[in-house]
Amino acid sequence: MGSEVNPEPTFFSTSLSANLRSTTPKLRSVIPTKDNPPPEMSEWLIQFQLWSNAERILAINELIDRCEPTQVRHMMQVIEPQFQRDFISLLPRELALNVLSFLEPKDLLRAAQTCRSWRFLTEDNLLWKEKCKEAGINELPKRRGSPKSPGALSPWKAVYMRQHMIEMNWRSKPIKPPKMLKGHDDHVITCLQFCGNRIVSGSDDNTLKVWNVSTGKCLRTLVGHTGGVWSSQMSGTTIISGSTDRTLKVWDIETGVCKHTLCGHTSTVRCMHLHGHKVVSGSRDATLRVWDIETGACLNVLVGHMAAVRCVQYDGKLVVSGAYDYTVKVWNAEKAECLHTLQGHTNRVYSLQFDGVHVVSGSLDTSIRVWEVETGACKHTLMGHQSLTSGMELRNNILVSGNADSTVKVWDIVTGQCLQTLSGNFKHQSAVTCLQFNNRFVITSSDDGTVKLWDVKTGEFIRNLVALDSGGSGGVVWRIRASETKLVCAVGSRNGTEETKLLVLDFDVDLTGSAALIGR
Repeated sequence: MGSEVNPEPTFFSTSLSANLRSTTPKLRSVIPTKDNPPPEMSEWLIQFQLWSNAERILAINELIDRCEPTQVRHMMQVIEPQFQRDFISLLPRELALNVLSFLEPKDLLRAAQTCRSWRFLTEDNLLWKEKCKEAGINELPKRRGSPKSPGALSPWKAVYMRQHMIEMNWRSKPIKPPKMLKGHDDHVITCLQFCGNRIVSGSDDNTLKVWNVSTGKCLRTLVGHTGGVWSSQMSGTTIISGSTDRTLKVWDIETGVCKHTLCGHTSTVRCMHLHGHKVVSGSRDATLRVWDIETGACLNVLVGHMAAVRCVQYDGKLVVSGAYDYTVKVWNAEKAECLHTLQGHTNRVYSLQFDGVHVVSGSLDTSIRVWEVETGACKHTLMGHQSLTSGMELRNNILVSGNADSTVKVWDIVTGQCLQTLSGNFKHQSAVTCLQFNNRFVITSSDDGTVKLWDVKTGEFIRNLVALDSGGSGGVVWRIRASETKLVCAVGSRNGTEETKLLVLDFDVDLTGSAALIGR
């Protein structure tokens, strides 16, 4: 009873010990080879194949325990190459590219340094076209100069790399001293247009000035208005200006010639929107007018608002107007017919955006409203700002609003959700005057004399792009306009502390230095 009971041996345990005993080293007259193994080994291998996975692992562990270091080293030399196969190079090209398409661009660049075959695959033009599409780059720039050399990057990869370096310049590279374009004396710059290599600034000094971006020189001053210029639109070589003298003027930027003076409004032309060869103007006389800028003819007068028209949008078919009568109206431009009157605001409407489907209106009542243009129904009332929403931009259902409460908000107009509030320790200290945004950044300007850069997706403050020495004591950034590589700021003051001027900041890539970086 007190004796210890030995467990009954299993087939595995008896077979393993028997086989391991049978492999006790013996002197052999013949050196074993793969083609001529010892008979005991053949039996052991047959038995190995019959065992379960757990039994095989145990057998291998027991075998390793009995091996000399040189034998273990031999095992490693045989096994390691099995785990180092270049599966990408072994796959058909289409499958390999499909696998690589799941990598981030930075990982593709690292993969290109692995071996020649991977570099060849990661240079695939369609692969980088997809990466560009994901980054919001949908077109190749027009090619200049000599044709592509055989060893050059794929065009889409080159575009992506350049875009990435430009983004890094905006985010973190030291800002080069801006060009200073001085003009308009000590007057206020009321409107600003920027396209290609031309800037056009309008002022309450009754003039507009045309500037060369590259040289910073004033090419010409457009003289003709007898009152301050308060609104403008630009297309190609044509600029249209609206003034307190109750007229619009159509100018040729290259010659400075006034092609047409559009008369009809009985008060200040406060806003306008250009589409093709037609412009719609809104006035403090409570009307809107549709003009043909090629002939100078007034095509229609839109009558219905009961107070000054402050903002207007036009897509070639529909006109949307916001006024001091608290309403937004949707018009058929061709028939001069009011299709909807959008009621709900309880104070003046100051800003509008229209994408063909949604109308977004910002008001002194602190709210922003999202309307369906087809039905006139209010989909969402966006609450959160504390004051007047003076400026907005809408792109792909994302709205960015700038407010006199010194904050900027990012909204999803489909859900009505506020995605980000650009505030915190680095927020503006005074009213937001202007904003621009793309799929990466929001750029904002303020009465506090600063221009700030924010991450549109996270709401994170990145850095100040401009900080006037006179900020806080009168220096103001009135307007900003941005391209992919440049930022134009209209700055000055109302108390003489800051000279009126344009600042042009350049974030473009140094093409000489970038070639080496792109090729890495």
